[in-house]
Parts: sequence; structure tokens; C-alpha cells
Amino acid sequence: MPKIYIIGDSTVDDNNPPFRGWGWAFRDEVRPGVEVHNLALSGRSSKSFWDEGLFKPAEAEDGLGEGDLLLIQFGHNDEKDDEERHTDPNTTFPEYLMRYVAFARSRGAVPVLLTPVARRFFAGPTSVLYTHGEYPLAIRRLAEKENILLCDLKKDSRELYLKLGEEKTAELFVRLKPGENPDFPDGHDDKTHFCAYGAKVIAGLVANELRQYPVCAAFLKA
Repeated sequence: MPKIYIIGDSTVDDNNPPFRGWGWAFRDEVRPGVEVHNLALSGRSSKSFWDEGLFKPAEAEDGLGEGDLLLIQFGHNDEKDDEERHTDPNTTFPEYLMRYVAFARSRGAVPVLLTPVARRFFAGPTSVLYTHGEYPLAIRRLAEKENILLCDLKKDSRELYLKLGEEKTAELFVRLKPGENPDFPDGHDDKTHFCAYGAKVIAGLVANELRQYPVCAAFLKA
């Protein structure tokens, strides 16, 4: 049975309601008979995900195999200052990404790099701030250098936000009124993490990007 493995952070993982990552919704984008294994976990960087052994299920004998897909999205937490997660966009970040890529290729699987999904930071009605520093560029450069398939989710999500506008874009993210959720008694207005609806929209962007590659399109609904 063909398999898709997904690795990444909280914008990707299954999470708990009201938070949802696009990997949770991506199962609705694949054709029947394709297994989706979303290994992404909140708070992880390309470094900490590897160091904590979170990639082990994909490395198992019955894990990633010939012709399978590995979707890789990191960058949100690589820019954090702590030693456990921080990577340098010019050195250690691409080095860790290549560990995943090299393993996938060693199994005959197809690795795909994704730039991190944009955060919701509007600067006026017609401008969305660029975030994630040099990490998206580092991913693009690595994909070109090593001939790795690329989904520019950063670009796509930012363009979507600009098309929707500030208020409609906010509907993609977790927004809670005071008293609506006991974990957030004063309310919550998240600019990074998606609600279920938003996760489905972003998963659609990922699927559309993947369809440009015939080897990936074969896994997806028409």
C-alpha cells in the first residue's frame, strides 16, 4: 500500500481541537488506498525532531519504502534561540534537512521540501509581513542544489492571505472569545496555528503544489 509520511511542527501536526495542522486535513486530499502517517509534532525543529528520534517510525522496516512520499516542513522553530532547536539557515538547517532527504532516497522514496506556512501578520490591508527570516530561502536553495521537489507553501499561503484580506484570513486561524475555552479564559487570537477549517484550506494548497509533479499527483484525488 502506498504511503505518505509527513514531518514538521505544530502547523503540520494533528494537534488537539481547536488547533489543527494541515497534515491532519491532508488525509482528505489523497486517493483511496493511500496511507498517511503524520509524524509532525508541536514545537519541533529540523534538529530536535531528529535528535528526539521522532523520525524513527519512518525508518522502521515497515516504514518509508520504495515509491512512497516524504513531506518535510520545518523552519518555524529552527529560528528559536534555545540550543535544542536552533539551526543556522546557512549551515545546520540544510544539513538536518538533508538527513531526511538522504534517508528517503536510500529507501527509494521521494522526498519533498516545503517552505514553512506564513504567519498571519498584516501590516495594513494589502501587506503581509515576511516571517521566518532566511529559512524559506535556505529551503529553496537546497531544493535547487540537490534536485529535490519543492512546494513553496510560504509563497502560496502568503498570496492566499493577501487575496482573502485580513478579516477572512483570520477565519483560518484559532480565535477564541473570552470564556469560550477553559484553556484560554481571556480568549485567544492566534496568528500561527490553524483551526480545522484553516487546516483544510492549507492542505488544499499543499495538494495543489504536489500536483505539479506527476510522481506526487498519483497519490492524490483527481
